[in-house]
Amino acid sequence: MDKHTLDRLPEFLDILGLDEVPMGVFYTDTKPTDGFSPKPNDLPTRERELANEIDWQGVFGQFSCVLGNIWRARKKKTTAYFSAEQFGCPGGAFWLGFNKPQAETIIHYVSTGIPNWTDGELYCESPDELRRIFEYVDPRPAPKKFCVFKPVDQFLQDEEPELVSFFTRPESLSGLHQLAAFVTNNPEVVASPWGAACGNLVVWPLHYLSRGIDRAVLGGWDPSARKFFKTDELSFTLPLRMFQDMLHRVDASFLKTKTWSTVQKKIARSRKRWGEK
Repeated sequence: MDKHTLDRLPEFLDILGLDEVPMGVFYTDTKPTDGFSPKPNDLPTRERELANEIDWQGVFGQFSCVLGNIWRARKKKTTAYFSAEQFGCPGGAFWLGFNKPQAETIIHYVSTGIPNWTDGELYCESPDELRRIFEYVDPRPAPKKFCVFKPVDQFLQDEEPELVSFFTRPESLSGLHQLAAFVTNNPEVVASPWGAACGNLVVWPLHYLSRGIDRAVLGGWDPSARKFFKTDELSFTLPLRMFQDMLHRVDASFLKTKTWSTVQKKIARSRKRWGEK
């Protein structure tokens, strides 16, 4: 990542009242030397499912949520990474681009359940509707072996994220949201589509980019992953170019006005209330 962008980051975070560096998201063939990742497991592909080769009890027994690994990485200010062997969660394997199409067992589990085996999560009305949604989202196949989440201030000069993910509460989020519109002049620049929490961090932003649309994605709505967010916290993921534009245009925006200084006071009260300052 270029030095000019990183040099502007501390002031940007300070103005927004953020004490956590955002995560950069990228794919690489180089395995990170440290950080958090799930234990290796056999990928539950549709082909293996049809051949009755999947030990589903083993898959669920080694379940490790993508957001759980990112949560631990956030607390330690380090990396979280995933691959087709270290996916942790069958849903995460799909949303990160390591397994497509999704196994029918998971489609039924996320929707209505499987009689005489498990209740469903009831996140979608029916398997047919969920299958239709998955076909529409159509995650990009992982272009390289590892999907990596790393604090952007730890990127080397020859490294560059595709996406940048913030984790924040609504007051600071309001600044990110409005600034995204300011730099793009697009009143619909922020979207908040349905999906797993990891899907809103990766697949949905890439889905829009693949269609030539610069769009930020608001996430964190997945009830199954809420335990890996701070109370009242959401995610805000945007393409690298939009992130860079936002950093470089702060001085010309509302973030330098008295209106925003009022919000900053509320941010300070919120952080004090949550014991963060």
